[in-house]
Amino acid sequence: MTVSARDMAAATPAGRDRYVDLLRVASLGTVIAGHWLMAAVSSDGIGNLLALVPALQVLTWGLQIMPVFFFVGGFSHALSYRSLARRTEGSVYAAFLRARLRRLLRPTLAFVLVWAAVALAVQLAGRGDGPLTGAALRLVTQPLWFIGIYLAMVAFTPPLLKLHERHGWAAFAALAGAAALVDVLRFALGVPYVEFLNFALVWLAVHQLGFLRADGRIRRPAVLAATGLAGAALLVACGPYPLSMVGMPGEKVSNMAPPTLALLCHGLWLVGAVQLAARPVGAWLERPRVWRAVVTANGVAMTAFLWHLTAMLAVYGAQLALGMDLPAPATAAWWAQVPVRILAAAALTGVFVALLRRFEAPAPARPADPAGTTAGPVAALGTTLCLLGVLGLSMTGLGGLLDGHSATLIAVPVTAPAAIAMALGGAWLVERSAPARRVRLRG
Repeated sequence: MTVSARDMAAATPAGRDRYVDLLRVASLGTVIAGHWLMAAVSSDGIGNLLALVPALQVLTWGLQIMPVFFFVGGFSHALSYRSLARRTEGSVYAAFLRARLRRLLRPTLAFVLVWAAVALAVQLAGRGDGPLTGAALRLVTQPLWFIGIYLAMVAFTPPLLKLHERHGWAAFAALAGAAALVDVLRFALGVPYVEFLNFALVWLAVHQLGFLRADGRIRRPAVLAATGLAGAALLVACGPYPLSMVGMPGEKVSNMAPPTLALLCHGLWLVGAVQLAARPVGAWLERPRVWRAVVTANGVAMTAFLWHLTAMLAVYGAQLALGMDLPAPATAAWWAQVPVRILAAAALTGVFVALLRRFEAPAPARPADPAGTTAGPVAALGTTLCLLGVLGLSMTGLGGLLDGHSATLIAVPVTAPAAIAMALGGAWLVERSAPARRVRLRG
């Protein structure tokens, strides 16, 4: 039976942290709006507005809000794992992985399969190299990197939560210190490939801040925000770090890929800033109408995130198909069209959400053996395959689906078909690894 957002809002426990739900929606919404604004499409292809107008890169210090999403993830994972540990028999780890991942994997795999079919049809028709279609097949899977990183965070939650419970802020400091050491080895000593360790260290450090919030241990958010902002500004001004907190085409150093210490400081200031707003905004969320809107948005946020680039590309494709003029990016005529394009992309994203939101809804549990001793390892293997598949697909894109185009993932070449197979196989293993008993999770 489907439960309406109104019913869910009315049944919200008095102790629920509503602010966290708002942060989850707001962070994904900000990323979507940022992508729509940064896309600079012309008849020659797709560019990046921030690369064309470098002065706008300072906006990424507010729009690069993905650290807030990972911070919220840490908070929710801590509550969920502890709740499961109190109630679940058998493999808590397997039950946790399955409970946290299925609402993430189902809409993601639906997106991947639909786009794989579209890419196959386009390439069989010989139209995969067009200025817009080629860019679309290359770009549309790039945001999946965030889902791959999130899968790693879920998988590492149990050991890192134990580390947090034992050492508190020292556990965060250890991860942050390791990330700083990686940058020293990378920039000062020129150690090859060491920078890729920061894909884990930087994002897991931000995730660890969520554990600290769950235990009420972020008591001076103003100090955290000021420290992070000052640190990021100092590193950008005096170090090898670029101004932009998102990747720019052709840049030698990116703060995002791999993440840097500057991005970690950026995350610190964002976490401190949102914590400062927690009390006044929390009071506002007590209003029934506001809370119903947040609950509704949370139920479709991942679907909207997955399909927002598709909607944007479809709007530009419709303009080209209708013979409409596409002004040169960053000109006055281009800026005049921005509000109309964003409204059209938002409307089309709403259509995708209406058609595909069912994949984000909770699904009934499948019978499994709660006493099975292999549940944990099977779930871990499945999560690893999903992680590698999703990350691989974000790197390869779908443009080389038929010609064997590959990208290097952890020193191993991966093709798009192989990445899709890993993601599907991993999801199948996760689905069959955990106990049948459905557990209602906090967070």
